[in-house]
Amino acid sequence: MLFDRFKSRWALGWLAAAVCVSVLLAIVLLDRLPMKREPAAPAVHLAPPDSASTERAPIDSTRSPESVPSAAPAPDGLPVVDYDPAPAGFPPDRDTLDTTPLTEGLSPTRNIPAYDAPGGRPLAYLAPTINGVELITPVVERRVGWVAVLLPSANRRLAWLPPGGWTTMPLRDQLVVERRPHRLTWFRDGRAMHSWEVSLGMPGQATPLGRTFILGRTPPPEAVYGGVDIYAFGAVPDDPSAVPASLRGAHIGLHSWHNDDTLGEDVTNGCIRLTRSAQQQILDEVPPGTSVVVVDALPTPPATSR
Repeated sequence: MLFDRFKSRWALGWLAAAVCVSVLLAIVLLDRLPMKREPAAPAVHLAPPDSASTERAPIDSTRSPESVPSAAPAPDGLPVVDYDPAPAGFPPDRDTLDTTPLTEGLSPTRNIPAYDAPGGRPLAYLAPTINGVELITPVVERRVGWVAVLLPSANRRLAWLPPGGWTTMPLRDQLVVERRPHRLTWFRDGRAMHSWEVSLGMPGQATPLGRTFILGRTPPPEAVYGGVDIYAFGAVPDDPSAVPASLRGAHIGLHSWHNDDTLGEDVTNGCIRLTRSAQQQILDEVPPGTSVVVVDALPTPPATSR
């Protein structure tokens, strides 16, 4: 009996020892074998990555909001843009053939320097009026506090203005002139309202391509204009020396004629002629400051009327 008890105790002891050794061996093996880990959570840019992730998005503590370029003081004797050709040196309008409507106009509240770039050189002043007419010029770009507008009395040129000294207003309308089909289309809020056949500039005095705007309204100087007021544009002839001496210094205009015999032809000194009823409708409906773009043709032609 004692032997049987001792035998049983001896067997149980060996069994317990074997279990302990097995557990120890398992711990050692697990420690040496590579453990299968759950994949780390991906890094997120808008919040810190999960604590299980082994990769963290770098934090850039050196970045700060872009500052507005300062405006250099205007030197003494800086010219004021008026009805005569604007001073040289202003940058080109690189999107001059873009027919996207310009929906914001800018009006100076005092003489403000116009620059060739944000923080660049002041080249001239923009005044609240030109020849007594309020100046409203379309905004084409904004950059770090500065705005670019279509330059009056120039073709396909921009002026950069610093903050202050001007107000803005919405522009709903646009005039698009197509040279090849001799067509003018009036758009409002991006929708074609009306289209008319027009006469355009003759060879050597072609109606200038690109974006411009309605500068102001003036009475017809002669009976040949059909007795309806004229809209002067911000654009001028591309070759001022090619126009008759009596028109030197004049701007490109939109006007009617005493007859409609030449509609659809290239016969003018660069201006755009249309019927008296069409001219009167534009005068009644389309305000100064409205953008005008002259292109060769639009991809999808609107319907035309006279």
